[in-house]
Amino acid sequence: MSDNALYDSFFALHHGLPRQGPGSDTTTRRLLALAGRLPERPRVLDLGCGPGRSALLLAAEAGAEVTAVDTHEPFLAELRESAAARGLDGSIRTVDADMGALPFPDGSFDLVWAESSVFVLGFDRALAEWRRLLAAGGTLVLTECVWTTEEPGPAARAFWEEHYTLRTVAGNAAAAVEAGYHVVGTVPQPESDWDEYYVPLAAHAEAADTTVPGMAEAVAGARTEIALRREHGGDYGYAGFVLRPADPRWLVREETAEDAPAVWRVVSAAFGSADTPSEGEADLVDNLRRDADAWLPGLSYVAEAPDGSIAAHALITRCRVGGAPAAALAPVSVAPEYQRTGAGQAVVRAVLDAARLRGEPLVLVLGHPEYYPRFGFVRASEYGIKPGFEVPDEAMMALVLDGSVPVPSGTLVYPAAFGV
Repeated sequence: MSDNALYDSFFALHHGLPRQGPGSDTTTRRLLALAGRLPERPRVLDLGCGPGRSALLLAAEAGAEVTAVDTHEPFLAELRESAAARGLDGSIRTVDADMGALPFPDGSFDLVWAESSVFVLGFDRALAEWRRLLAAGGTLVLTECVWTTEEPGPAARAFWEEHYTLRTVAGNAAAAVEAGYHVVGTVPQPESDWDEYYVPLAAHAEAADTTVPGMAEAVAGARTEIALRREHGGDYGYAGFVLRPADPRWLVREETAEDAPAVWRVVSAAFGSADTPSEGEADLVDNLRRDADAWLPGLSYVAEAPDGSIAAHALITRCRVGGAPAAALAPVSVAPEYQRTGAGQAVVRAVLDAARLRGEPLVLVLGHPEYYPRFGFVRASEYGIKPGFEVPDEAMMALVLDGSVPVPSGTLVYPAAFGV
């Protein structure tokens, strides 16, 4: 049997499916919301678009100009037909191209999107090669198959070792940070996302003519995947990743013991002024360092100015919500001469990434309600979390770093050093 027969049968089996991998409109919307504020008419590149379910939603609901890329012309033709039927043909352009050799200039897109297609290149290669396509402030959104347990069973491991190397969500997040991205958020996809793909695929397999050369093999492969998911789905799943390139202007890193005096000066100046520093917040940082129950190693970060001095500092320490461990972002400090330069955002993003990689599931912050939502924070009261003292509801905010575990609710208790 020829490779062409297998190729043709595979695509014949998949033709007419609503999507070519696990996903849903709900997940697409969740990822889009995490991407944050976009330009009025965002330029979106949808890679491995298939029949274009995501492209259609992005054009319709985000007002996007979508460039949809795939190597299978029948999928692109199906997308063009669907776009025309919805009056979106002026918003979606299809391109037959290899996602590993994309013909677009650097900085062409505000959003690069890839649902259920990054496996074609591999996660690490995609992050390295697609970054150049993003305009300043642009965002990369992709979904990827991941291990959902540290110890997958032998059947799932054997299957995936043969087909594709999986990592956990945390492993992919660490790879993204290492590649120079900030992890805006991750979305664990529900089992219903698999049903949206596998239920129609199973129906196609049942109706397929297996006397056509290559079709029996295509059907067998689909049924093997579906059976593996049914029997061993607890070992692996799909997850979405929303990533943004880190600001290259700032070197951000974990603080060292030698940084402590400089951090004290930055914090005191930030909460006072260069001429009249405020020692209270600076002393708070020192007191938290001495509190073994509050201090979280590796979660005190600095941003260096071009001359090597400390421009900004951000700290995360242990707090509790309803008796369960959580993390508190406070204080965040920027030297007066570097305020409104991006140093504060850079150091906050870095310490949040560090908290995510450390395994912290929840971060709380008491701060300006027009500043912290850019990092993904929402009102803590949405999760039933309230501090034990009076503050405006919109000022107490929460950021879920791990959506796979329950979010605790109840009263937020800060370390004793905060004095509240």
